[in-house]
Amino acid sequence: MIEVDLALRDELLATLGDIVSTAPADLESARADRSGRVSESAPLAIVTPRSIDDVQATMRFAHEHGIPVVPRGAGTGLAGASIGGAGEIVLVTLAMNRILEINVDDELAVVEPGVINDDLNVALEPRGLWFAPDPASKAISTVGGNIATNAGGLLCAKYGVTRESVLGMKIVLADGRLMTLGHRTVKGVTGYDLTALLIGSEGTLGVIVEAIVKLRALPTGPKATIGAYFDSVEQAARASAAVTASRLRPAAMELISQSALQGIGEYLGLDLGPRGSYLLVQLDGAAAAIEADSAVAIIRSLGGHAEMTMDDAEGERLFAIRRSFHPAMSARGTVLIEDVAVPRSQLPAMFSAITVIEQKYGMVIPTVAHAGDGNLHPNFVFPGSEVPTEVWDAADELFETCLRLGGTLTGEHGVGILKRRWLRDELGQDQVDLQRELKRVFDPGNILNPGKIFYSSL
Repeated sequence: MIEVDLALRDELLATLGDIVSTAPADLESARADRSGRVSESAPLAIVTPRSIDDVQATMRFAHEHGIPVVPRGAGTGLAGASIGGAGEIVLVTLAMNRILEINVDDELAVVEPGVINDDLNVALEPRGLWFAPDPASKAISTVGGNIATNAGGLLCAKYGVTRESVLGMKIVLADGRLMTLGHRTVKGVTGYDLTALLIGSEGTLGVIVEAIVKLRALPTGPKATIGAYFDSVEQAARASAAVTASRLRPAAMELISQSALQGIGEYLGLDLGPRGSYLLVQLDGAAAAIEADSAVAIIRSLGGHAEMTMDDAEGERLFAIRRSFHPAMSARGTVLIEDVAVPRSQLPAMFSAITVIEQKYGMVIPTVAHAGDGNLHPNFVFPGSEVPTEVWDAADELFETCLRLGGTLTGEHGVGILKRRWLRDELGQDQVDLQRELKRVFDPGNILNPGKIFYSSL
């Protein structure tokens, strides 16, 4: 097997040249993403294409030799979808990082997949425009990765997930063919919507090599940010549900459980733990101050100790604390980062269920939530690399509760390798079978990211 791998590496190097790396450090870095999962062994090679032609050449080589290919952006995913293992080529699109077009009149941009979220918005800001998807990793995550996972983030309640900001794309199929999907127009219903199918497909159907993204006008005026402490997380959840039920539409509304807040405080060297659960609400637009007054009144009526600021720097400081949650948990040990979503009215019930599960299994489950859209991130933290049996048991109960409340097993992180075992619980066997058939149509040789979303065998 080693001789076969070496022969393939030599042929790959001869075919593709200096875009191929077999350096041990590069191979090692591709074994993990931000999910805490690490593959059992290093991949065959890293390919870093500079152009669509390079991607096509890579896929033709892989198709000819039956070599699995793992598309990868910045590796910030939280579901293990971009992890490379033995015998696989990891196709890293970071070098394809050009902004090809910014069209102010049509409010769209054409970008390569390796463009960083924040870099795109820096380029857009002087034109009064903005790319809305706002994952916590936006300083380092790529637009291609956002599309591949249908990334969410803090601003989804008002501005939607990545799907709402993609008009079209170019993809390279498993056999190296280039296909153009979608359109540059606001409307477009010609045939099946393959663009929507590729969004969130986690590299299993094609390699995204270019995207047409929809832009928005930058919100005008100062933002209003509310910080509110509650005695319990259930109280905070009831308050967040009441804010959305009042027809207010915050740009962001984040709920941090007491144990999560304590962990963030320890990580940042701040005294946050004793304050109870915390609700962060941010409103933007011309009516931000007026809407914030209404939100504060609702929060206080439900037991929250709320303060409001119109200072942008102070608001960003508060949200930087929220964005520190994942690194804070990673500093404590191995993390199983869960990602469930329920109807917003069911947030209090979901948090109550987490409390019951904590008590039943004698564990702490630090949780944050994008409360504006009902998306919770319960975290299980444990030593070592193996997930303890009691953690899986607790996660099973968490997912059962989520589905019973009308929710979904993943709101924004995707399935990857972390959620494969529960796919049938939500979708049912008929839908899983149909999705597998779609995978076969796009990738009959099962070389594109095999083992992600579904187990390896098709």
